Amino acid sequence: MREELFSLFKERAEMVSAEVHRVKDVQRAVEFIRKALSEIASAQPGETEALLLRGSLLEGVNPAELEQPGAKVYDDNFDRLAPGVMIGISQLDLAIADTGTLCQDATDVKKRLVSTLPSVHIALVPTGGLVANLAEALEKFQGQVPGYLAFITGPSRTADIERVLTIGVHGPERLIVLFIDEVGGGSLA
Repeated sequence: MREELFSLFKERAEMVSAEVHRVKDVQRAVEFIRKALSEIASAQPGETEALLLRGSLLEGVNPAELEQPGAKVYDDNFDRLAPGVMIGISQLDLAIADTGTLCQDATDVKKRLVSTLPSVHIALVPTGGLVANLAEALEKFQGQVPGYLAFITGPSRTADIERVLTIGVHGPERLIVLFIDEVGGGSLA
């Protein structure tokens, strides 16, 4: 069942220009993030800055472990740094397969800053957070829907009155979703 949900999520998310990847464990997730930072930094003049909001998936990871030549990673001063950094890295709670949508309790303003202001958002999701549909996602909150629930479906896109599609005006122009199968030594798949 989990494989089917992942395949459906990947298909639907890629239809709206999200990039979807999957790794076995946190160690491979760190390697993936380092590679992504290196790739993004090499395409930019000057130093590329990233803002890391650690959730349980990267709890023990020091930002310095993620840094690459040309890419600096911060994990503080969110209000000051978020408007100017190129990359935001954060953990999302759920992934809704039938729409390719990420779901997050974004009551904490830092989660919103990291996922909406940078040009690139690297969203980390435990594979066990995959659900089939919106109803199942809402059930996960057990009747206690957060004060601010965010849904992210692909990079930001908008069209003006002349119907010209523009990417990245009201949020990231690039969304990289990384599913992590094993968290804390146990498989969630």
